[in-house]
Order: sequence, then structure tokens, then C-alpha cells
Amino acid sequence: MIKGPAERVEGADWTAIAEEVGEYGSALTPMLLDPAECAEVAGLYDETERFRSTVDMARHRFGSGRYRYFQEPFPAPVAALREALYPRLLPIARDWAARLRRPAPWPDGLAEWLQQCHAAGQTRPTPILLRYRAGDWNALHRDLYGDLVFPLQVVIGLDVPGSDYTGGEFLTVEQRPRAQSRGTSVALPRGHGLVFTTRDRPVPSARGWSAAPVRHGVSTVRSGLRHTLGLVFHDAA
Repeated sequence: MIKGPAERVEGADWTAIAEEVGEYGSALTPMLLDPAECAEVAGLYDETERFRSTVDMARHRFGSGRYRYFQEPFPAPVAALREALYPRLLPIARDWAARLRRPAPWPDGLAEWLQQCHAAGQTRPTPILLRYRAGDWNALHRDLYGDLVFPLQVVIGLDVPGSDYTGGEFLTVEQRPRAQSRGTSVALPRGHGLVFTTRDRPVPSARGWSAAPVRHGVSTVRSGLRHTLGLVFHDAA
């Protein structure tokens, strides 16, 4: 039986992923999209009618390169991954909220959560398709979009690092309490996802748990063409 994106999400070891993202702020998943699906999604970039907007990063001083926000209805792999990933990330989100003594407003289903976002004025869909050419990069940032935030998101590599492109590592920088910032870099394998924190994450401190702010970005692409699919689980105002 051929597995689709949702079945691959279900087959991942989410206990291990939760432990790793809790320890480091990010964790790679097994393959979620096969090579043909990666090529299919990357190829959508030029179908402008599928997107609600295009952002030129240089124009906004976000870096260099462009990304596009999908409009609904989403392509089947994008919709399937968003639906399947949300309930797997939800226990991590609730655990982090408990540690930080914060509200945990996220219901069991993604549709219900997005209804809350829409009621709060966050109505614009946020799945993103990003394209980087040689010389492009993405400045360190956080994808907040409004008052309602889901604390985890996923980026999926659609090309082969070291072959389709060089450079372009995914970066995170974490500010730990009373310490210097800690940076990590990951070369995203094609079809694999990286779970990472949207805004901050709990870290042990003298007071129990403290929130360590985290920003993410992409290092300069040295050669080739790099596409990624970004899945954010709250909509934008």
C-alpha cells in the first residue's frame, strides 16, 4: 500500500520528536513527502493563481528572495499535512503552556482553532511556498501574525541540499535566560519536515521554567535553487 503524507505523519515517532524539540527547540521528522510530491509542490510556485500574495523579502528588508502565501483551497498535499500535523503537535503545545503557566487555547481540531483565529480577525491563510536562488537568504524572525499563536510550526524541504543547491541551511537562534544566544543550523533533507518553535520555548531555570525566545531564518544560498513548504498553524490578521 502506497502511503500518503497523512499516513507518513502518523507513522513518525512523535515521542522521540517531542523529546528532541523539547531539548533543542527543533526536530527533524521522517520523510513526509516523497520526491514526486516534493517536485509537485515546488512546481506550484509559478501557478500564481494558487496564491493570495507574494512577498519580496528585499523590499521589506527581510532578506533576499520571494515567498508566496497559498490561498484556499490548498493543494491536496498541503491540506493533508496541515490537518495531520496539528493533532501531533498539540500535546507538545499544551505541555509547554503548562510549564510556562500560560493559557492553552488550542482545541482538539485544527478547524476549531482556525475558527478562533477568524473570530479574532486573523482570517488570511498562512501556508507558505518559498523559493531561494543563489545569493538569497532570510533574516531571523518569528511568524506571529496576530494575538493568537500556535507555538510550533513545520518547514519541509522540497529540494536536495548539496545537489540541487548549496548553502541555505535552516537557522534558529535561541536566547537563553542570563546566557549568550545559542544557534543551530540544519540542512533540510528533501521531503523531511523540521518541527520548530514559533515564538519561544520553555527551558529550565532557577525559577522552574522560563521562556527562551527563538528566531529562525535561512543562511545564504550559495548556488542552485531551494524550495521549502512552510506550515504555520494560525492564520494571519
